[in-house]
Amino acid sequence: MAALTDAKRLVVKIGSALLVDRDTGDLRAEWLNGLAEDVARLRRRGTDVLLVSSGSIALGRGTLGLPPGTLTLEQSQAAAAVGQIRLAGAYDAALAARGLISAQVLLTLEDSIDRRRYLNTRATLEQLVRLGAVPIVNENDTVATDEIRYGDNDRLAAQVAVTAGADQLILLSDIDGFYSGNPSQDSNARHFDTIDAITPEIEAMAGDAESGLSKGGMKTKLMAAKTAMAAGCDMAIANGFVLQPLAAIEGGARTTWFTAQGTPQQRRKAWIGGMKARGRLHVDAGAAQAMAQGSSLLPAGVTGVEGDFGRGDPVEISGPDGARLGLGLTRYDAQEAASVRGLRSDAIAAVLGYPARAALIHRDDMAF
Repeated sequence: MAALTDAKRLVVKIGSALLVDRDTGDLRAEWLNGLAEDVARLRRRGTDVLLVSSGSIALGRGTLGLPPGTLTLEQSQAAAAVGQIRLAGAYDAALAARGLISAQVLLTLEDSIDRRRYLNTRATLEQLVRLGAVPIVNENDTVATDEIRYGDNDRLAAQVAVTAGADQLILLSDIDGFYSGNPSQDSNARHFDTIDAITPEIEAMAGDAESGLSKGGMKTKLMAAKTAMAAGCDMAIANGFVLQPLAAIEGGARTTWFTAQGTPQQRRKAWIGGMKARGRLHVDAGAAQAMAQGSSLLPAGVTGVEGDFGRGDPVEISGPDGARLGLGLTRYDAQEAASVRGLRSDAIAAVLGYPARAALIHRDDMAF
């Protein structure tokens, strides 16, 4: 069975009800400090941690004095604009007190649907983690409208886990896992410690949770689990109301684990390998050998460019003899790739007129 102690890269989703007192609308500072202590401990042992946090609208509506009940889109966006500053400041203070750097990342659904924006997001999250920062991700509620919204942070958290290549995702909630029925209404509801596959029977057991501050329910958590598991990421649902919820999970608190088959890297490679190429890059023998040893493809190793492809499109990689070496997602469009082929990295900006990424295809975006 999966365990939090196994995590190399962890995404943690925090619901509004955990962060914001439902009666006063104030931030639950003691709880946030407990979470920050958890994050600091995980980081000390080498685990990358990314947080997906609700709470901006709940904080902002109290500050603005908005009435209880459903808010209009405009009211929600205004509340998010006010609350996001307070939320980011609270996280920054709690993490900084433990020697950690926080980073704010705001996303919309378009950022994961559009391949170019998806790659931008992936590269940014990767760089932040490598530089030692703790990314704090939220939906960009100040600009998102219904057609570009995730709609809930469970699915956003799953998408962040996929984008960041996380091997574990924890959904901190007001319930300690998945049950066969609503445990507050059915005393015979059975708790699941582990779920290896989301079957129609499992889906039929899911019911919507009730919360005065959050929109999530068990159905959205199952949708998140499907996304995570398909990408090789284990997911857990756990009760987050204790002061150090991640320490509680490690200590054996009741939790439901959804176990994935394979690793995030294996699943991503399989996903890329199944794409249809939009063009072709010819590489020299040195580049072919470097890629075989796990290196990215740099423009210096490219000898030819074929096709009309955009940034983020899948392209075939061919060796000096024309044989297919693999498939990869390019960080340059066809025109840019043709302009910089054969060039050293330090010469690219002068040709394109703007700074560009060193790799034409990053090793994480290749399938052989």
